[in-house]
Amino acid sequence: MVEKVITLENVSLVDFLGADNQNIRQIAAAFPGSKIVSRGNEIKIQGPAEAISRVNDILSSLIEHYHQYGVITNRDVNLHLSATSEEAEGRVLAASPDVILFGAKGGIIKAKTANQQKLVDAVMKHDLTFTLGPAGTGKTYISVALAVRALKNKEVKKIIISRPVVEAGESLGFLPGDMKEKVDPYLRPIYDALEDMIPAEKLKFYQENKIIEIAPLAYMRGRTLNNAFVLLDEAQNTTPSQIKMFLTRMGPSAKVMVNGDRSQIDLPTRQKSGLMQALDILRDVQGIGFVEMTADDVVRHRLVKDIVKAYDKFDVTEQRREAEFKQRRREGNDRSNGRDDRDRRPADTSDAELPVNHEQAL
Repeated sequence: MVEKVITLENVSLVDFLGADNQNIRQIAAAFPGSKIVSRGNEIKIQGPAEAISRVNDILSSLIEHYHQYGVITNRDVNLHLSATSEEAEGRVLAASPDVILFGAKGGIIKAKTANQQKLVDAVMKHDLTFTLGPAGTGKTYISVALAVRALKNKEVKKIIISRPVVEAGESLGFLPGDMKEKVDPYLRPIYDALEDMIPAEKLKFYQENKIIEIAPLAYMRGRTLNNAFVLLDEAQNTTPSQIKMFLTRMGPSAKVMVNGDRSQIDLPTRQKSGLMQALDILRDVQGIGFVEMTADDVVRHRLVKDIVKAYDKFDVTEQRREAEFKQRRREGNDRSNGRDDRDRRPADTSDAELPVNHEQAL
């Protein structure tokens, strides 16, 4: 017996559940081997894993219907119960232009800032999109949501998400376990986003069948990524050769996103960031989208926005101070070179007696 709880967010319970929870009772009657109970804004499902997965798909589809039409009727419930799993999966998920996806618990995932909406629009328009911005601006979350939507709408056959495995300023030493266990800590933010958007059973199915792949960047070498939504996250930690390798994996039917934060480069000192170089090289290439996020797009705790702004101000001050120091050093070198030239200048010998021949010199 498996249990799952679905939380209804931004939903009128009366309009969704029906009078006296009639809509939920109707679904429960269609799955006699399961128990479906509604309490407040939570729907608890108990039963076999297969039945829970099907009920979850039906409820997700009904949530989508509710956000589009504002009410759920008995007829709507019957239509969703009679639809096959394949039909439900192929349903267009966006109930309105600004909705990207409905999450695993029924919540709406959509752009929250103007630049996040620019990102959504850029991905719709371009096959390759670069997104730059500080931590907390939703780059990864929005990107994963767009990938899941493309998969569920059958625009692509798989999702491939990758990150360079680079330690963030500390040495973790030896990590036990197999390859997956070693790299999973680096890819945890990706898993967190996916778990918000796809029910656990469905996500497990996708991963076991390689419909969703999450792997270190090194595993992209030699592949042609086609009919896929491909995301390279934390791209500021790629080397120039790595990002060139990744970009040249792009197949003719691929949608590719590259995300990064120029303020959090964890590469060794003097190692050039591949993302920064790629932006310089590809800036004028037609057909590539570029989106720049700012501290105003931070959607985490309000302090995160203030922290980002404070560090930006500090970075500007440090850059100005360093530029002034280099200028003073150049000016000092110029003056020093002038004195050296005077010191090395030959003495004035116009009045001295010079030897006129070899014997006189001796």
